[in-house]
Amino acid sequence: MSGGPAAEREADSPLANSPVSGSPLADGPVTDSPDPWVAGHIRRFEETGGRPRPGISDLLLTTRGRRSGVLRRTALAYVRDPDGGAYVLTASNAGADHHPAWYLNLAADPAVTLQVGAETFAATARRATPAEAERLWPVVVAAMPLYAGYREATDRVIPLVLVTRAG
Repeated sequence: MSGGPAAEREADSPLANSPVSGSPLADGPVTDSPDPWVAGHIRRFEETGGRPRPGISDLLLTTRGRRSGVLRRTALAYVRDPDGGAYVLTASNAGADHHPAWYLNLAADPAVTLQVGAETFAATARRATPAEAERLWPVVVAAMPLYAGYREATDRVIPLVLVTRAG
């Protein structure tokens, strides 16, 4: 859903906002993805109270830029881990041969902010273990069948990321 050259740019977006109070990322303004589709998705997320696409669970993820230190926000689809309740994110980058910028950012700093619906909270992200990814991949594909095609389109392993509420 995000990534590619547009997500790698260090450009400012006209859709900047402020991070959640108490978040580990609450020390500066947030810059939305410069990708026009993602920026529009973020805007629809905000306009609809966190329900931009009926039938699809979406959230907003804020990470710290690994090179710039700038807080970056993107919109992603998610599923919940049926065994642990974590938010499961798929670093598919639409099947591109490189990881999305948001994934590289959270790999460098796992302290993130999530907005799910109208609720915003501090969270911690980590890559799913191989056993967790094997168990969760069918859950992800059942919710978003496009991910099966993304997996076939690339030789890289598409990471699954587990995000849990901080504290």
